[in-house]
Amino acid sequence: MASPLQRSELLDDRSLTGRAFCDSYGRVVEAWLRSLWDAAVGSGPSAGAGMALVAIGGQGRGELCPQSDLDLLLLTSRGVDPSAVADGLWYPIWDEGMKLGHAVRSVRDTLALASDDLETATALLSARHVAGDAELTGELAEKARLNWQRKGRKWLEVLTTSVENRHAAAGEVAFDLEPDLKEGRGGLRDVHALAWARAAGADVDARLIAELRGHHDELLAVRVELHRASGRPGDLLTLADQDAVALRLGVLDADALMTKVSVAGRAIAWSSDESWHEIATSLDASRFGRFRRDRSIGDGLVVRDGRVALDDESSPVTDPVSVLRVAVAAARVPTRMSVATLEALQGAPDLEDPWPEEARELLVQLLESGSGAIPVVEALDRWGLWVRLIPEWEPTRSKIQRNALHRFTVDRHLLEAASEASRLGASTRRDLLALAALLHDIGKGYSGDHSVVGEQLAVAICTRIGFEPDDVAMIGHAVRHHLLLPDVATRRDLDDPATVELVAATVQTPERLALLRAVSEADGLATGPLAWSDWKAQLVDQLTNRTSRLLSGGRTDEVVADPFPTESQRRLLSKGGVQLQADGDTITVVCPDRPGVFHRVAGVLALHGLDVIGAAIHSEDGMALDEFRVESGPGGMIQWERVGDDVVKVLEGRLAIQARLDERIRTHRARRRPGIHQLGHAVRFDNEASADATVLEVVGADSMGLLYRLTRALTDLDVDVRTAKIHTMGADVVDTFYVVSATGVKIDDVEHQDEIRRALLHALEPVS
Repeated sequence: MASPLQRSELLDDRSLTGRAFCDSYGRVVEAWLRSLWDAAVGSGPSAGAGMALVAIGGQGRGELCPQSDLDLLLLTSRGVDPSAVADGLWYPIWDEGMKLGHAVRSVRDTLALASDDLETATALLSARHVAGDAELTGELAEKARLNWQRKGRKWLEVLTTSVENRHAAAGEVAFDLEPDLKEGRGGLRDVHALAWARAAGADVDARLIAELRGHHDELLAVRVELHRASGRPGDLLTLADQDAVALRLGVLDADALMTKVSVAGRAIAWSSDESWHEIATSLDASRFGRFRRDRSIGDGLVVRDGRVALDDESSPVTDPVSVLRVAVAAARVPTRMSVATLEALQGAPDLEDPWPEEARELLVQLLESGSGAIPVVEALDRWGLWVRLIPEWEPTRSKIQRNALHRFTVDRHLLEAASEASRLGASTRRDLLALAALLHDIGKGYSGDHSVVGEQLAVAICTRIGFEPDDVAMIGHAVRHHLLLPDVATRRDLDDPATVELVAATVQTPERLALLRAVSEADGLATGPLAWSDWKAQLVDQLTNRTSRLLSGGRTDEVVADPFPTESQRRLLSKGGVQLQADGDTITVVCPDRPGVFHRVAGVLALHGLDVIGAAIHSEDGMALDEFRVESGPGGMIQWERVGDDVVKVLEGRLAIQARLDERIRTHRARRRPGIHQLGHAVRFDNEASADATVLEVVGADSMGLLYRLTRALTDLDVDVRTAKIHTMGADVVDTFYVVSATGVKIDDVEHQDEIRRALLHALEPVS
């Protein structure tokens, strides 16, 4: 019987990382597999005859990571019964808790499967002998390679589609904040695919693959430590894992780690995109005729071999506007730019300060090209041409945003925002919107408040680009206040006149307001689904509309005249007793007024997995009316009947809400993915933001039943909540409460505030 796999010492050896670890780990695993083989086939001169154990896929390439599957093929000759040997191999592997991709086939059957299956065909290209009949392994490897070459054109077409689909599904290593190291654009699989394409006969320079080896090994080292740190298979480098991986690799911090990942991903993605463009062009040429004439598109530009190019790439470029002309043409097609043209453009003179009108108009046209502009700007950036246009861009390159709301690095986020802005039917000047969207977060590459610094940078950039002073001021204002509308809409009471007056005083003109509204949406859409939703859009629109009416001469009391309670809610109040009304995402609860109604109902909603996003409270004549707006979570449908039954029970004192919540928290804790908390716990009081209430802002880590705990703490201190706005930001919340004391006045006593702060900070601590 073979000995168990001894790998713990190797896994614990922190001096072995990356390629060195994979080499050592592969040797240990395959030595163990050979011992299993010897035990399975037994002794004697004919032991194991007609069979071979072959490593394929990642194991065959020598890229075995700590949590990788073993990819093994048991090859057999005709007339050989492999069942006993297979059992002697597979079961010990499973007993070790290792994942196994395995098959038992003849050479003929394996090649037949590989003739139509891309995964099998590419896996065989890295077939390596482990044990048994080496000639059998050699026969398979050689025939698999020849078959791949023989059907090279077919496989190149299949690979082209596969790469495109994979990129669309898996995102981008260079720009995603939680990149897929293997399958993402610019990941390990892209290097593998180029090697497969070359083996199929594509004109992929062997030097290019060799140049990418260092970037490939950089990502491989990160993958190894990801497996070690997480103790699980997978290739998604989550925010929760990045600190541990950075520590294991001896990198300064997670930001430094992700910068290295981004640099490697950019290099691989660029080479991959260039190579697959050439492959696709070559396939088209063989299909439609190899010799195609250049197609003129004006301004001395042509489409040549599927790329936008200068008509004469050999002559020096003397016109500085040429860079933008080429870029706009490529974005409009859309297609890539000729490498020779990019090289020629590097010699173009810089634009004068301020830019000529044509250059400014071309920049706006580029940004208005939507998603087609993104790869074009990335190409300009790779060749050093984008920072010559906007030098202030440099610090944003590959700048990580460790924020669960964001999907992208700062530079890519800015391009995505400009792309989203180009699709908006905004009632504002599109050139101002394009620049404001492009520059709204440019301050994140610098120290200080990114909005304040960003305004200064935007003013300098847009002045240099040649905008008129009033337009420069408009863009600068939009950059400075790009968070105003979504922040106020989600964190302040829109029915409070002071809220609308604050926004109106900040924006001052309808034109600024319209630009801010459009920038807010472009920013939110580019950030991610957690940052922009129908709910947030409705709130922002409500705030924008009310502010617009105020700026147009309306009276404040008319602007915020939405009635609460509504007529139907007042009818509920008049009935007395406990009354419930549920409609869509809103539930209204009427009951005799007494302390604790709000937190008890909030507890029931949490118990049913409903996230409260807004609440309003009203009381009169001894009756209380609480309105809650909720999100249903992953389940979708809200079972209001069951929720209502529990609300009645809790109000009648027949439901142990605290005990039930604690039980639910313990049950669900193990299922929840840990999040990265960006915001420290804080409690802030503002007695200026509202005329008749204290605005109490609570910031901290989100957790199940948090609203229940917070509002229960307020009840215990005789604090009345009038309105609540609940804003979730990834793993954190910013909850805003409009509160008054038991006597109905603002809370301005410092000692009382200190006790409230103490109670709320305690409530923010997770339940043990």
